[in-house]
Amino acid sequence: RSSDLNITQTAVPGLFDLPTVGTAAPLGASLTADGVNFAVYAAPEAHAVNLCLFTPEDLKAGKPPTHEIPLDPEANRTGNVWHAHLPKCSDNLLYGYRVDGPKNQHKGQLFDKDLVLLDPYATATLAGDRVKYGVPSETAKPGEECWPQYAGAVPSRDDVFDWEGVTSPGHAMADLCVYETHVRGLTASQPDGGTYEAVIDKLPYLKRMGFNALELMPIAEFNELEYYSDNPVTGEKRYNFWGYSTVNFFSPKQLFAKSAGEDCGRAANRELKTMVRECHRNGIEVILDVVFNHTAEGNERGLTLSLRGFDNRTYYMVAPEGQFYNYSGCGNTVNCNHPIVRQMIVDCLRHWVTEYHIDGFRFDLASIMTRAPSSWDRLSNEGWPTTGIDNNEISVGDALGDPPVIAMISNDPVLGDVKLIAEAWDAGGLYQVGSFPHYGKWAEWNGRFRDDARNFIRGFDGYAGLFAECICGSPSLYKDTGRKPYHSLNF
Repeated sequence: RSSDLNITQTAVPGLFDLPTVGTAAPLGASLTADGVNFAVYAAPEAHAVNLCLFTPEDLKAGKPPTHEIPLDPEANRTGNVWHAHLPKCSDNLLYGYRVDGPKNQHKGQLFDKDLVLLDPYATATLAGDRVKYGVPSETAKPGEECWPQYAGAVPSRDDVFDWEGVTSPGHAMADLCVYETHVRGLTASQPDGGTYEAVIDKLPYLKRMGFNALELMPIAEFNELEYYSDNPVTGEKRYNFWGYSTVNFFSPKQLFAKSAGEDCGRAANRELKTMVRECHRNGIEVILDVVFNHTAEGNERGLTLSLRGFDNRTYYMVAPEGQFYNYSGCGNTVNCNHPIVRQMIVDCLRHWVTEYHIDGFRFDLASIMTRAPSSWDRLSNEGWPTTGIDNNEISVGDALGDPPVIAMISNDPVLGDVKLIAEAWDAGGLYQVGSFPHYGKWAEWNGRFRDDARNFIRGFDGYAGLFAECICGSPSLYKDTGRKPYHSLNF
């Protein structure tokens, strides 16, 4: 109820001065000359947005927002971006948004004004009082112990990092020897293992083994308690260990940090930067496994944490009756080639490169990023979403020869020297090993190498020639498209 909200439209001494209109760009929370600007995209049919602010103490205690600032739909809205500016904004704050609009599952509209949403562009995140991996909240509402309130950290002028002049080793793609690993798995045996900091202790071992690139399984914010339950066989708790279920694309996994929860979550970012710096100091590049194909929000009966509450029909591929296309096999599919979404993906990659000096990305189920989007602003005569491509000759989910998001990534100037690696298939049957739209830049995880080499070693008949081709760089897959043996990542 609105009467229960801590509504304010005035200055709050010690936290911020009188709120002003702000600007529509950049998206996210950003520092200005005298405060912090907040800007977030929401669907055209959203008719009310509140900027919600938490003190760290209130977030940890499981309390509602400390203050809520209603945004005027005329003054605080430019197009479909809602914005506000807080002069002299304290950096000891976290934030989210409350968005109101129509709720009609059959039309894919799932607004819920009772929820506080995590900004998709948040760059540091906290979840209630959770500061230790694998431990549920003690202050969340009953039934929400595994999913306490998420919030993003307000940026701070004191959040600085010294790279000490260390830069990327800049290895050529042809010279890479990649070690794929998991932050917790790699460091589990160490006394203080499971953290970005602990990875640094493993660098001498990786150098001795001859590896010059570290490919980290997902480190974008996810919830390891997503599947928290008892294992009926062992009695141990089940966790989402691997992290292929993103909550926020822009922020590092908070509970992978030894410093988790400190400085409103910003200390975890600096810990990750320290790890990257020390990798580079040791001649080791850092590649991130990124999951832009689905999120932790699940299908139409799933959670509303962030994207769904801002614009479900834009961020996800939503079918005519409000169900979700499921090319990921995980309940939903990110609508990667929608203009709003592809811009978010490029902005996200730029953020990891400019803020964290990341050297490359391995795109999980990358073939989803080649599929035609669903567009609810371009309905068919039957009232169904279409693609709007080639007079709708291209259907939703069809593979595109020139996917806009892949083209944007490939031609983005900030990403010009970044290594791009596709897992060139998805769970919907699209298999593009050797045929992924590459723009002369993309390498691929070569699943054919894996299968043919394994079958040869197992002694299966007929695989000697295929194995010989594998160790020659799989020319039948890559030569005719102008790519080189180093565009095949053999695993």
